[in-house]
Amino acid sequence: MPIYRLGKSVVFPDPSEAEDGIIAIGGDLSPQRLMAAYQSGIFPWYNDDEPPLWWSPDPRSVLFPDELKVSRSMQQLLKKETFRVTLDKAFSKVIRACANVRYKDRDDTWINSDIEKAYTTLHKMGVAHSVEVWDEEGALCGGLYGLAIGKVYFGESMFFTKSNASKYGFITLVRLLQKKGFELIDCQVHNPHLESLGATLIPREIFLSLLSQQVSEPGFPGSWSNWIQ
Repeated sequence: MPIYRLGKSVVFPDPSEAEDGIIAIGGDLSPQRLMAAYQSGIFPWYNDDEPPLWWSPDPRSVLFPDELKVSRSMQQLLKKETFRVTLDKAFSKVIRACANVRYKDRDDTWINSDIEKAYTTLHKMGVAHSVEVWDEEGALCGGLYGLAIGKVYFGESMFFTKSNASKYGFITLVRLLQKKGFELIDCQVHNPHLESLGATLIPREIFLSLLSQQVSEPGFPGSWSNWIQ
């Protein structure tokens, strides 16, 4: 299958045509294009020295909120209220901290300045949301961010500076999303960390079918800061 080159129009090819997960190249990171991408089951992921690459992997990593797994050790941390969790209180700090994460197999980050600017714009529009985890001294020690469209949460990235902080924030978020009626969390690409929390792989065809149902449901635009008092 060919890899499509995007033009100025905000149109994506059928994601089922993606070859090795890549469906298109080029275009921009405008809010309209990003919204169209996520609603189609497509997301951007590329290096700083590349044009935007657009992905729709098969299989897809997802987490159904009612299948969340919480280990005994995490249950104890939550019971003790080891950390304080907020929503949409420090989006810029969270995405910056995620951008600063370095993995052992690469020295750079996929969260470049264009990505940071684009998702900050989506945050101001009430589409992108952050989860902040604070330690007992009031320092930001973990967090994550993603997009909410309809009743689907699209997870993007997470970070931690204290052990279990990102898991603590993720578990708190999933429980809140479940209460709000969300039925699908897109984890995009499989990794052992999310698998330990209940993420599973499903065929892209099934993911796209579920997605089409859930993105059309009424969502929760705007700030989520009042979800946690």
